[in-house]
Amino acid sequence: MTTRDERIDIPVDDQRISGTLITPATVVPGVLFLHGWGGSQEQYLARAREIAALGCVCLTVDLRGHAGTEAQKETVTREDNLRDAINAYDTLVGHPAVDQEAIAVVGSSYGGYLAAILSSVRPVRWLTLRVPALYRDEDWSLPKQHLKKYGLADYRRGRVRPDENQALAACAAFRGDVLIVESEHDDIIPHPVIENYLAAFKGAHSLTYRVIEGADHALSEETWQQAYTSLLLNWATEMVLGAREDGAAPGVHTHLQPAPRRGPPTAA
Repeated sequence: MTTRDERIDIPVDDQRISGTLITPATVVPGVLFLHGWGGSQEQYLARAREIAALGCVCLTVDLRGHAGTEAQKETVTREDNLRDAINAYDTLVGHPAVDQEAIAVVGSSYGGYLAAILSSVRPVRWLTLRVPALYRDEDWSLPKQHLKKYGLADYRRGRVRPDENQALAACAAFRGDVLIVESEHDDIIPHPVIENYLAAFKGAHSLTYRVIEGADHALSEETWQQAYTSLLLNWATEMVLGAREDGAAPGVHTHLQPAPRRGPPTAA
């Protein structure tokens, strides 16, 4: 299936963020990609094109404080970037080719954290979180760049319950299908964070958990990048396209048990 790229601007508050809309010719599910802190939409364009070619409308965006708005990196807050994500979601579902009841959100690290919270304020049917970050609810209006100064490393090594964190609370309320991907040797998102997310998704319709062996947080080697792309494409084919082609409701999928971990991660 052929696709078409369209560069768009998304209004947020009194500013605009850049996006690339990748569309097929028919009405299909929509997929929103949210990059991590310090990243950009460029990291997801190739994967978005592959998923769009399967039959989805995909939207990648540059969150404020990144790419063309990097000058705002020292001042942008989590609230600002959540509004970016919400406005991007609304732009995606407003596209005439998108089935508004078939939306997937794919987030990495900080983008995974935002994706989880987004699912509590907008309808999301499928959720992919790669090495999702976790932050304290306190200091919500503090610039994101400053959060690491407030005991964040220690917080991420502890047990956090859904009633103590808005992102985990959103996960606890989520009833769709979930893919969580961990890097085996992640020195930024330690395994306890992944455990907190896995424990929170008890009400999810299905939960798939995979570990990319040997990988670091950023997937700095091509083989790790390819492994993640393969996991994402396979999951998207099974969950998103399978449901669309079969006309199936979310409640008919087989529950997928998390994969066992292989070896401890490198300590953060």
